[in-house]
Amino acid sequence: MNDAKALDSIDISRLMELLPHRYPFLMIDRIVDIDGDESAVGVKNVTFNEPHFTGHFPAMPVMPGVLIIEAMAQTAGAICLHKMDRGEPAIVFFMTVDGAKFRKPVVPGDRLELHVRKLKQRGGIFRYAGEAIVDGVKVAEAEVQAMVSFATDAAKTAG
Repeated sequence: MNDAKALDSIDISRLMELLPHRYPFLMIDRIVDIDGDESAVGVKNVTFNEPHFTGHFPAMPVMPGVLIIEAMAQTAGAICLHKMDRGEPAIVFFMTVDGAKFRKPVVPGDRLELHVRKLKQRGGIFRYAGEAIVDGVKVAEAEVQAMVSFATDAAKTAG
């Protein structure tokens, strides 16, 4: 990794600089094994104290699949923004999700790993393949596509 933006990990403080999400919607705790914006592994430590478990499901708490997909997208978005750091506000807009499959429930106490790998980039639009893994077992997978938008770019198109 010769990239100046390549790091061993992105901690929660840096994630909060990169992503606009906050409790209860910040779905990742750390990103590790980063290779620029090509690939990375996000980590989500699943706890019973998360608000979705009060209704999904009270007698058998299961992390909603849509939140697993969101965690994949946040992992991909964070490494894109980290790599593209232009020193100005930016946001990643989720565009599509394809091929989502859920193979095993994710429950409190699990350490969810979100493995993302860039498939394609055209300008500010990125497509990633994602796999969610718990204890070495794939629990979900999907392809996600998103668009990065910077404040100055939005101002140029508006004016």
